[in-house]
Amino acid sequence: MAAERKIIHIDCDCFYAAVEMRDNPSLRDVPLAIGGAAERRGVIATCNYPARRFGVRSAMSTRTALQRCPGLVLMPADFLRYRDASRAIHAIFRDYTERIEPLSLDEAYLDVTGLPHCRGSATLMAREIRARIASEVGITASAGIAPNKLLAKIASDWHKPDGQFVITPGEIEAFMPSLPVGKLWGVGKATAARLARMGVETCADLQGWPLARLVRDFGKMGVSLHQQCRGIDARSVVSARTRKSLSVEQTYAHDLADLDACLAALPELVDDFAARLSRSDVAAERAKPVVKIKFHDFSQTTVEGPGAPTLATFAALLQQGWLRGAKPVRLLGVGVRLGDAPPASGQPDLWG
Repeated sequence: MAAERKIIHIDCDCFYAAVEMRDNPSLRDVPLAIGGAAERRGVIATCNYPARRFGVRSAMSTRTALQRCPGLVLMPADFLRYRDASRAIHAIFRDYTERIEPLSLDEAYLDVTGLPHCRGSATLMAREIRARIASEVGITASAGIAPNKLLAKIASDWHKPDGQFVITPGEIEAFMPSLPVGKLWGVGKATAARLARMGVETCADLQGWPLARLVRDFGKMGVSLHQQCRGIDARSVVSARTRKSLSVEQTYAHDLADLDACLAALPELVDDFAARLSRSDVAAERAKPVVKIKFHDFSQTTVEGPGAPTLATFAALLQQGWLRGAKPVRLLGVGVRLGDAPPASGQPDLWG
């Protein structure tokens, strides 16, 4: 009989801000955010907990964040230092398992099934890993421990910051019913709102729906919802992922008024992309050029086409995409998608 899976999800607390507070202790008790400048339409990447008490959140526009917290200390990202901290964290992970699936610089799944550390206790391993991150890297992390990835990620958010939470196999049946459906993997704001309109707020509500109805209304996602609302997730921890895309994008301080302005801004963006492509291991002959356009009203479109990722190809795609909205543009992106397989249903693709 196969051993019951033991999955740990580690998520560092406000990672970028935590590194800044570690290196400058005077920032620890003031509202702090990492992000772009308001006058350049910047977005908050992360913020510390004093800032969150004012309602500042990741992915919020910097302008809104400063309105909510006029005393907010705003700093640009320093990815060299963040990557150094990330390498140290992942080195700690490797002392416990080789089955590691990184999700970002500061977040990963660890499969510790059947491993001998800490007498085989995933709970003790998580506690020890968190203690080592605190002592060796100088920041805090939270952890979730569960029999699968879905529940481990949910659990890691339960006692944030600097805490951990365990969901054992025997607790799943009692744990799931009260869980909001928005906590499920792949359920974003739009899907959660759609479910709410259908009278579904919690997993208990969703459990009352037959599989056939979920498939009828949500397609393949319906099968996933039927399983997830019962705490079922068969996904494995995947140590290596195949790159599916490569891209760059730019949000402009002032809207690009028309197609000519977009075309004038394109060469600099393509040059940035070409430099990134040259540093990557991507084979250009396998790549399909893609252009992303976000209009001033936040509606957006992407256009994919054949050909090499050249300025001429991107310009042709840009013209095609701009005609779909024909209005001022706040953001342009160019990139390539690799291979022929379309992105999985419900999952973010090139710029997800």
